[in-house]
Amino acid sequence: MAGKKAIIVESPTKTRTLSSFLGDDYQLLASMGHVRDLPEDEMAVDVEGDFEPHYIVPQSAKKTINALRKAVRAADEVYLATDPDREGEAIAWHIMDELGLERAHRIQFNEITREAVLEALEHPGEIDISRVEAQQARRILDRLVGYSISPVLWKRIGRGQSLSAGRVQSVALRLITDRERERMAFEPEEYWSITALLTPGDEGEQFEAELKTIDGADAELSSEEQVTPIVAELREAQYRVAEVEKTQQRRNPRPPFITSTLQRAAANRLGFPARKTMAVAQQLYEGVQMADDAHGLITYMRTDSTNIAAAARKAATGYIEEHWGKRFVGPGAAGKKAKGAQEAHEAIRPTDVTHTPESLKGILSDDQLALYELIWRQFVASQMAPAVVDQTGVDVEAGRYGLRATGQIVIFPGWYAVMEREDEDKSLPELEEGQELTLVDLDPQQHFTQPPPRYTEASLVRELEANGIGRPSTYADIIETLRRRKYVHMEKRQFAPTELGFTVADYLVDNFPEIMDIEFTANVEEELDTVESGERDWRQVLRDFYGPFVERVRRAEEAPPEVLEGEKCPECGGRLLVRYSRHGKFAGCENYPDCEYTRDLSVNGGAPAEPEETEYACPKCEAPLVIRTGRRGRFFGCSNYPECDFTADVGEDGAPQERQAPMVTDEACPECGKPLILRSGRRGKFLGCSGYPKCRYTRDYQGEDVVGEAADVIGDDGSAAPADDNRVPVVCEKCGAPMVVRSGSRGRFLGCSAYPQCRSTQPISVAIAAGWEPPAPEKLGEQCPECGKDLVLREGKRGKFVACTGYPKCRYTRDYKGGEEPKAD
Repeated sequence: MAGKKAIIVESPTKTRTLSSFLGDDYQLLASMGHVRDLPEDEMAVDVEGDFEPHYIVPQSAKKTINALRKAVRAADEVYLATDPDREGEAIAWHIMDELGLERAHRIQFNEITREAVLEALEHPGEIDISRVEAQQARRILDRLVGYSISPVLWKRIGRGQSLSAGRVQSVALRLITDRERERMAFEPEEYWSITALLTPGDEGEQFEAELKTIDGADAELSSEEQVTPIVAELREAQYRVAEVEKTQQRRNPRPPFITSTLQRAAANRLGFPARKTMAVAQQLYEGVQMADDAHGLITYMRTDSTNIAAAARKAATGYIEEHWGKRFVGPGAAGKKAKGAQEAHEAIRPTDVTHTPESLKGILSDDQLALYELIWRQFVASQMAPAVVDQTGVDVEAGRYGLRATGQIVIFPGWYAVMEREDEDKSLPELEEGQELTLVDLDPQQHFTQPPPRYTEASLVRELEANGIGRPSTYADIIETLRRRKYVHMEKRQFAPTELGFTVADYLVDNFPEIMDIEFTANVEEELDTVESGERDWRQVLRDFYGPFVERVRRAEEAPPEVLEGEKCPECGGRLLVRYSRHGKFAGCENYPDCEYTRDLSVNGGAPAEPEETEYACPKCEAPLVIRTGRRGRFFGCSNYPECDFTADVGEDGAPQERQAPMVTDEACPECGKPLILRSGRRGKFLGCSGYPKCRYTRDYQGEDVVGEAADVIGDDGSAAPADDNRVPVVCEKCGAPMVVRSGSRGRFLGCSAYPQCRSTQPISVAIAAGWEPPAPEKLGEQCPECGKDLVLREGKRGKFVACTGYPKCRYTRDYKGGEEPKAD
């Protein structure tokens, strides 16, 4: 390595891409992400020492640090080429400090291309310490908030839950719970519309006009009784064109993507969760192997600037002129400057506009190609001319009633040539003022106002960004944390708060109103931005925040429970106190445990969920299916239960979906390295570690392709093993071999498949909690002598026995005699 120059980046993928165009003079090294961080098991911030952080090298990074230290000793020069943002700047500073480098060059590039990298090497700089301090202040502030409030949550709500609070995470949770309460309080209102189908002649082109005014005032139709006489009048009315208004509208293209708009577009158009969008974008940025070499296909994806480099603008306009003509070249769409935007960055764009999506088919994966096409089209469209649309508005008179018809025709597509339109052409016939019209039909329609929609990932990101809460680069992690903590679950790709989410949000609003206040959180974000610009000292920002905050934490820790004024315990006359638990907010008697009276104060009042009627029929008996809520969440069940025991999962589209056994995936657990298993739980499908219950890692399943072999256990070597009736999705805590169902004198239990070398056992309840379902009982081909229903073979603590399928209404049983043959279905 003597005489070589070392370049340190975060990932091995980057090193491979860089090696394709940098010569042997450079040694390419990867830090594998962060090399130092605050430890997880303590606050690690010396508040008395003016917020001095105590960083450590995680165990997982020690080998990497040792390898880097050895490599840079032999290098003549060291270049730190971490990502061009606050996080990347901090990683570069930590690397330099941990390796003890007296001097290192800082280079940055927004795209991993030969030209951009060589340009950066020719003009190296220094680490921007203000940027480092801005990132450090954010990290410390988040640690102070999380590690101060979370213990209070454990104490007040329950240690049995994985509870946490966060500076931005908690405000996002409040947005979701507030929206849900708006929906719950919403009362739909009836309203009506009346649409007339008209024609200028007996055989002329027909068009629709909607009733807008009655006697010159806005038409407000709220009931069928009100609408019926109006429809009768309109059927007898004479129709005539009152006014024709023609205008020409220019529709400008949107600017190229920034992080938040990319996340929103990918969620809306591709159904990608924010985390998946960022993971796929990272792959496109770091480089993809193509026929000639590895290429970085897009610019850096964590950005809040819509700026475009002059060279990229020139390449785009040249491509547009070549493929569509000079008339299609536009001035370039520029977006609004975001709060705290790092304007030195560029927007997200393709590094080479001639790398069209069509040319990359067969090279990129389906997800990569879909996201790349989204980015490519948005960028090219942003540099194109506006679309020009002819709009026509026609006012129609019908006695005392006024109707309105609108139409539009695109006369110049502009950027529509590359981007799919969100509306369609709607033509109107050529009409003149005073022209008589013929009524063809009237269509009165009943409507109801709708509650505000739940947040999707896209709309939540938009709301956070609009309020200046957090930064786009953090949104994916915030959303993932809310899911992981079980504060929210997804229903038809929308966030629905869980009871635990409501409980945590209510407690935080009651006890930490500033932390949950949107405006306060946005102001803190702006304060942190001033650190990066060099306007404020990072320690002073933390001092200003921490004083009032720690006092609020102290009051919350010492505060007695709130008393429900004017209410007494109906059992003993004591005061009722507001308390919180993992199941929600409730009122409890002050005389507990002598008096155990409680009353649910949570969102649904503790009432058991009534079965929901559905349009689906049971495939076994054709009775209507209903949706019930059980231990594992919502599921379809037959309304004819217990006579019919059919069940099915509730699919993403709300339709019945056949229940599937747990499946082993190709993805490794990030906490213990064992394979993850795709399971179904009360919040739908999720990925859980095969090392459960020793490792309890889980994450939401977003429909991504993660399933490996059709299996429900892990083999001794960690690979997927074929499923059989005895194996379950649980591995041995002692040796890691799969567990199997065995029968003993006390009934079923789990035993290690490596027996007799390993004699570990676990209760059968562990398998059931992990998603295993006992096999269906075998039919014997005879009927119950008491009720006439089928008899089946079951297994209990005393071995096999014969029982009636009419249980629990019929409790007939008898001993099983070995000669009885089960009937094959």
